[in-house]
Amino acid sequence: MTHDASVTYVLAIVGIALIFDFINGFHDSANSIATVVSTRVLSPGVAVIWAAAFNVLAAFVVGTAVAKTIGKGLIEPGVVDPHLILSALIGAILWNLITWYVGLPSSSSHALIGGLGGAAIAKAGFPALQLDGWVLPVLFIFVSPLLGLALALGLTVGLSWLLKTAPPGPVDRVFRRLQLVSAALYSLSHGANDAQKTMGIIVGLLVSTQTIFAHEQGMLRHLYVPTADRIPLWVEMAAYTAIGLGTAMGGWRIVKTMGSRITKLRPFGGFCAETAGGISILIASQLGVPVSTTHTITGAIIGVGAAQRLSAVRWGVATRIVWAWILTIPMAAAIAAVSYLALRK
Repeated sequence: MTHDASVTYVLAIVGIALIFDFINGFHDSANSIATVVSTRVLSPGVAVIWAAAFNVLAAFVVGTAVAKTIGKGLIEPGVVDPHLILSALIGAILWNLITWYVGLPSSSSHALIGGLGGAAIAKAGFPALQLDGWVLPVLFIFVSPLLGLALALGLTVGLSWLLKTAPPGPVDRVFRRLQLVSAALYSLSHGANDAQKTMGIIVGLLVSTQTIFAHEQGMLRHLYVPTADRIPLWVEMAAYTAIGLGTAMGGWRIVKTMGSRITKLRPFGGFCAETAGGISILIASQLGVPVSTTHTITGAIIGVGAAQRLSAVRWGVATRIVWAWILTIPMAAAIAAVSYLALRK
């Protein structure tokens, strides 16, 4: 491949990574807005703009620990090449689109790390994986929804006890306003964790192809990235902008599942679910763990429903969602592995 062709190929993969980020925002916008829409605090149109704005705002208040985990902590750096990154993105994008089409809130995060793992194994076998780097992401498949559930359950029970003598009308009005704050917190945490995954993919790609850009001038000199220890500003802003635009477009098929099919929510419950979900994701982001924002908010919504009574949760819908979680990493990995073998040929 000529130098110019190599540059074009890498730029195309960067573009596809940003498309994945856009689809991530599109797919996960339901997580950010479902509770605030289902409680009728905001109209769908206003809600997606609200969520998108706080997705982008995360660029200025959250670090890049998750991006560094994706960029250098999951697979051996020497294995990474453009074919591998492209295959991982294909696996994640196709699985996202499949689950979006059938209306299941699967995890874009796990689709991406599954794609990375599948492509790496297809190239170099299981030794290509940095197994110690997979411990926390895999552990948080279980921890993040349980943490969201526990925080939401505790918050719901605690606030219910504190407000047990308050008139329902004023309480409802107060929490309609507070839900704007909780929706903003959740959207901020969503942007913080999910946009960083795309940053990590782009930086991993650019580090693996640094020799191509070592002597470039003009705009292309910014594509020279010698190490994944620092995330270039343009990569940060591009990723946050892409996920914000995707959120603004909305993933309407999943809104109904997240907002009303799991359990019925009022502003009080929406506030508790969003606050618990946002706190859980920000904790993971500070630890550098790429978690599923979908898993976390679903766990939080179930926690709110279970605080009322166990029968308030539609466990059949929740079970279908869990099956989507279980299938995400292996299915995205399989698609990515097949894609890598096809690209290599």
